[in-house]
Amino acid sequence: MFKDIKASENWVSVEPVNKGWSDDKKFLVATGEGKQLLLRVSDIENYDAKKKEYEIITKYAQTGIKMSEPVEFGTCDDGKSVYILLTWLAGEDLESVLPRLTEREQYLLGRQAGEILRKIHSIPLDEADLPKNTKKEKKLFQLSRYEESDVRISGDETAIKYVKDNIDEIWKVPAVYQHGDFHPGNLIYSGDGTIGVIDFNRWEVGDPYEEFYKLESFGTELSVPYCIGQIDAYFQGGIPEGFWKANAVYVAHASLFSIKWAEKFGQKEIDGMVRRARAAFADFDGFNSYMPKWYTDEYRKKYGA
Repeated sequence: MFKDIKASENWVSVEPVNKGWSDDKKFLVATGEGKQLLLRVSDIENYDAKKKEYEIITKYAQTGIKMSEPVEFGTCDDGKSVYILLTWLAGEDLESVLPRLTEREQYLLGRQAGEILRKIHSIPLDEADLPKNTKKEKKLFQLSRYEESDVRISGDETAIKYVKDNIDEIWKVPAVYQHGDFHPGNLIYSGDGTIGVIDFNRWEVGDPYEEFYKLESFGTELSVPYCIGQIDAYFQGGIPEGFWKANAVYVAHASLFSIKWAEKFGQKEIDGMVRRARAAFADFDGFNSYMPKWYTDEYRKKYGA
């Protein structure tokens, strides 16, 4: 598979990496110089998409953020596969580290994450990359799939109504390049106390506020201080009301559709998404409120905002 990659002549080991939801085959490569690299391999039919992904990763690297950086792009396996070679970001997944830290440390790491996300969103957008349509119709279609499914949960009516009544609150601000899957599982904690970002294969162009609903999905159960820190640093203390309204739409939608999405992965994943949906209902008062209960001035003062 790797013989067409010229640099592979200097590789001393290639180990599979099985973590994550991506369809890419991933490998940890060790080179003769003692360096570690990440190799992502995909079917050749994905060539154009992967070429674009590599171009986008290159844009992100130019911001100076700590990240898994682009090294090389090309085809391999006698032209049957396309590959992206990246630097390996050493450390631990932030989701594993956060529970071991003090609340103050968690908050400060959240601020680091918010600053990284703000830099990604600051990249000038090529007009050719701007999608022709917003995601409003897609979100409503996905919601309808949930409504017609066998995995509906009791008490979901207010969340469904909130999305439908407030769908025009999303995509009100200029579109940006998104990471696409920004949460502690895709952030790496280094020994020096800094974090870097990995896994850009879900990049998109869209509403910057969409990046934040995963705080509710995957952040609050790990660390509320981290979530507050990410929001505080991203907005630099001036959070627009429109953010909270849009965020609540994204959270309500994701809380429900994620249950339907999890069907293909089995009951364990469905149960996990149901648990997260219930937590979101509690945090947003059944979506009678667009402000999550966990974002309070009391907490912000406590954590150093």
